[in-house]
Amino acid sequence: MLNYLWAFMILIGVIFGAFNGKMGDVTNAAIESSKEAVSLCIMLVGVVAMWTGLMKIAEKAGMIKGLTKKMRPILRFLFPKVPDNHPAQNYIATNIIANMLGLGWGATPPGLKAMEELQKLNKDKSTASTAMCTFLIINISSVQLISVNILAYRAQYGSKNPAEIIGPSILATIVSTIVGVVFAKIMMKVKRK
Repeated sequence: MLNYLWAFMILIGVIFGAFNGKMGDVTNAAIESSKEAVSLCIMLVGVVAMWTGLMKIAEKAGMIKGLTKKMRPILRFLFPKVPDNHPAQNYIATNIIANMLGLGWGATPPGLKAMEELQKLNKDKSTASTAMCTFLIINISSVQLISVNILAYRAQYGSKNPAEIIGPSILATIVSTIVGVVFAKIMMKVKRK
């Protein structure tokens, strides 16, 4: 669906440019934008490599395992039907930690594995369980202490202080996560009735 939306917007832009005699501008903008996109991708590869490396170091040093143990009470509260020491808990914790560090792309593999493990616990395989829905809500709202991607974009485009968004980002993601958790807990109670 999103591909159709993008294609439609591009087509409208080209048609508008053609009718207004601005096809040269449209062509130049396409070339400049593609050059800028490649430059941004190269810069993001460096940022991704750095943070992925730090996550790997944290994992090898046992920090992820330690943080997962410390998160057990929160995980029990959020996912009461997931047994202790179940692999889903480890994947959920790793996903949350990666999201908190702003590594959305680094959070995807453990997020997918968490969903696989939660599906194994699911009695009705055709419908998402409450735990799966709760995890999805938390994953989407994700508290971010460091918005790595946004910092990289701001630095790439010449922001004088790329880090000034950290405070508002933390506040916004805390609020969205709290609202998501409250919603999930309300829905759990509604489902029980």
